[in-house]
Amino acid sequence: MQDPSEKSESTLTATSETVSGTLSAGTLYIVATPIGNLKDITYRAVETLEKVDWIAAEDTRHTSKLLQALGMHRPLISLHDHNEQARMGQLLEKLKQGETGALVSDAGTPLINDPGFHMVKLLRQEGINVVPIPGPSAVITALCAAGLPTNRFSYEGFLPAKAQKRINVLTELKDDTRTLVFYESPHRLMDTLPALLEVFGANRQMSVGRELTKTYEQFVSGSVEEVLAYFTAHSDKVRGEFVLMVMGAVLEEDVDITDYDALMQSMLKQGLPVKQISEIIADYTGEKKKPIYNRVQQLKDLV
Repeated sequence: MQDPSEKSESTLTATSETVSGTLSAGTLYIVATPIGNLKDITYRAVETLEKVDWIAAEDTRHTSKLLQALGMHRPLISLHDHNEQARMGQLLEKLKQGETGALVSDAGTPLINDPGFHMVKLLRQEGINVVPIPGPSAVITALCAAGLPTNRFSYEGFLPAKAQKRINVLTELKDDTRTLVFYESPHRLMDTLPALLEVFGANRQMSVGRELTKTYEQFVSGSVEEVLAYFTAHSDKVRGEFVLMVMGAVLEEDVDITDYDALMQSMLKQGLPVKQISEIIADYTGEKKKPIYNRVQQLKDLV
């Protein structure tokens, strides 16, 4: 993070314009919207949506309802996965002509598992100003109340729909020590939870956030096995949108081979060969045979 005292004059000017509510011509604003509770929208988001010339929305019908609830009307332009490539040239020209626009997704912070990446990349390449208006995000909302480590986490989005691909992705993540965060839909939750059980085991801790910020918000926490059992027994709860958070792997520290010196010396006194002793200790500790063999040999030479 840059030291505030080191900000350039132009940066300070842009910041003051944004804070004062004056929109900069030819700028696209990336506006976060509520993920459930309408009261979570920020003053700055409302002010921006009121003043832009147009709003690019993932689903114009959904955004129309949001604007109606906020008591405002703005021109809407659809921008979704299937038309982003074709649409972004049109929006680029509008911005070059000095218009101001906003980009919103159906809920939460745009571009987080939502359309807009190609658009923002193009605007950056063309020197167009892109300003984020921060706000709700399901990932952060879920993590802060999950009771899992948040100093390091990895957002993995939606897992593959096909069973084997889902298992393959989870297998790659099995030994990751970061908290893992996934989005899931209700019709696939009961496929994903068994897959987590298969790959991560019954005892890995996890938490599931459901219907975040809405009336029936719920967190279900425990081992993977316990969470699966809960949703299996409560099929009426398998509805809404889900954020699945899985605790990272806890890697066991390497065993200090010298802790077994007394045992190795006892075996040597009984006349067991160095190779056999190293194999027995390796089987017992799970450590590699070579360093154990070398240690047994050292002990033998000391006798």
